[in-house]
Amino acid sequence: MNWFGRLAANALTCALCFSYSQASFGQQAPAAILPDKEEDYYRLLTLPIPQGTILEIGGMATLPNGSLMVCTRRGEVWNISNTTGPGMPVYKKFASGMHEALWLAYKNGDVYVTQRSELTRLRDTDGDGRADSYDKVYSWPISGNYHEYAYGPMFMPDGNMRVTLNLSWIGKGASLTKWRGWMLEITPDGKMTPIAAGLRSPAGFMMNAAGDVFYSENQGDWVGSGRITHLEKGDFAGNPASLRWSGEPGSPVKLTPADIPDTGEPMFDVAKRVPGLKPPAIWLPYGIMGKSTSELLNDYTGGKFGPFEGQLFVGDQTQSKIMRVALEKVNGVYQGVLFPFREGFSSGILRMVWGHDGSLFAGMTSRGWSAVGKEEYGLQRLVWTGAMPFEMKTVRAMPDGFEIEFTQPVDRAIAADPASYAITGFTYKYHSTYGSPVINNAACPVLGVVVSQDGMKARIVADSIRMGYIHEIKAEGVRSAKGKPLLHNFGYYTLNSIPAGEKLKITAVRPAIAHHAGMQGMPAKTPAQKPAVAVPSAKRVIAQPVSWGKAEADYTVVIGTKPGLKFDQAVFYVKAGSRVKLVFNNNDDMQHNLVIVQPGTAIEVGELGMKMGLLGEKNNYVPQTPKVLYHTNLLGPGTKETIYFTAPTKSGDYPYECSVPGHFYVMQGIMKVLN
Repeated sequence: MNWFGRLAANALTCALCFSYSQASFGQQAPAAILPDKEEDYYRLLTLPIPQGTILEIGGMATLPNGSLMVCTRRGEVWNISNTTGPGMPVYKKFASGMHEALWLAYKNGDVYVTQRSELTRLRDTDGDGRADSYDKVYSWPISGNYHEYAYGPMFMPDGNMRVTLNLSWIGKGASLTKWRGWMLEITPDGKMTPIAAGLRSPAGFMMNAAGDVFYSENQGDWVGSGRITHLEKGDFAGNPASLRWSGEPGSPVKLTPADIPDTGEPMFDVAKRVPGLKPPAIWLPYGIMGKSTSELLNDYTGGKFGPFEGQLFVGDQTQSKIMRVALEKVNGVYQGVLFPFREGFSSGILRMVWGHDGSLFAGMTSRGWSAVGKEEYGLQRLVWTGAMPFEMKTVRAMPDGFEIEFTQPVDRAIAADPASYAITGFTYKYHSTYGSPVINNAACPVLGVVVSQDGMKARIVADSIRMGYIHEIKAEGVRSAKGKPLLHNFGYYTLNSIPAGEKLKITAVRPAIAHHAGMQGMPAKTPAQKPAVAVPSAKRVIAQPVSWGKAEADYTVVIGTKPGLKFDQAVFYVKAGSRVKLVFNNNDDMQHNLVIVQPGTAIEVGELGMKMGLLGEKNNYVPQTPKVLYHTNLLGPGTKETIYFTAPTKSGDYPYECSVPGHFYVMQGIMKVLN
């Protein structure tokens, strides 16, 4: 056969193959379905701030006319109109001269602001748009300690107001003046009643539709990780420093510091022996789901903000993001699930309020506290685009596991496959040490899944579910009926009580369904990745290398930490190939490490560490990658470690960072290697 004949035969063969492909799979290969992004559903808009105005927002309220009233950490109050356009927002100063105002409320024409030492009522008596009456409603003593923040007021249905007072900080939480670490109720005429104790840094609180009060807490001593607690009169939320005042007249809490055991057991277990100790309704796993929990905001927008009516949005100051919570009450106890929601804010979120159009306003600040968002302050607006995200809408506890409700119908065959899910239970220590490692983590094997006929719910039967534990629920394999992956495929359910009811009869685990791989643009399944492990020990040498002989290090570098996620040295210099002894002192009040990485890879390495999830802390948040050159272990407050290494032979700027999730975005320095 000549070349023309061979070409014709090959063409015929290709045509037949193409015809077979068309007959088997349609007119064309399915297009890949790319993962959606948060901004596809929730768009961030930045409100311009007048030049010269430092709008470090501490509190916000929406006025009846739609304007925003905001107070700032520098003691000013601003009325901001035309916040949703068209045109530019208009700023008018309403008041000034207050001491670090960190909350603001509006009622019946009056503005209420909580300063460091008092609850103040501001009034515009002559109608010129400026406050001319500054009236003290109630005051409390302060010692001058920097950590004595105060928050509120939140109005109760009877017109009384709730405020919360931070503990002081002296290397540990302390109540240096009366009622520090308490929630107080104050009447409009200035009478005070103590409500609950055990608070540490209660930056946010709110009341749900049932009239129940919840507050948010930040990790610290006696607080293993961030949390949200249902707080009733007489409750003790966990930090014993505030119990210094439990013997005062009117105190509804009768516990004393001596009643609180410092054993490191889970808080849920200790609460069985300590009447009044209140475990949280929601745990926020530290680093994975925020680091500095701030505002709590109920969604009462009537669907203007998407499919999450009645749920709770939670701000985080350090990680500049918002999370989402769905609560339920089981056997009289609150519990529920926490999901990611929206990242990418320009500064640290401290306050959130609803606009009249159902958009969410976020007031931000980072001075002294640091945040992933690079701006020192800001005001942004989050708007739902109207598109429906494919999400786990909620998770409910079941007698034998959990039920997931979705926002869109799922592919029922894939969602019925137990291999589409993974559940891990874990908890934290309740002790006087700052924070806690993840403890008692164990897999909860998925035994079976039943999907509803409409594809909107999946009931998961799982083994080894434990009360008092957080359960990480991953649904990485689930796809919508249209083939899309979940926008966020994991959540954390805090299980305080298991509901009664009939258990499903599951006789055997169904085999994984693989025949959907490649259909509708869905990627084929890949083998499960091995758990992340620590990098080789050669990258962490804690004794002078034998190869150095009797020679001393060419350079001894001492690096410490400063408040606000900072190293105390931004740069140090070494010669290429030199011997280096590096001493890292963690004199901060939280865990840090020091990781030296290849040029230009600090964020990449930090994000790899964050992806280690529950295994991260165990492995010092140091991922297994050649981009990590040298590192210390993860160090607790007040500890230090010395490492030895030979500097790279190639000159350049080698970043060092704390690779703890959230820290690495801002906590960086440079090792300059010179020839």
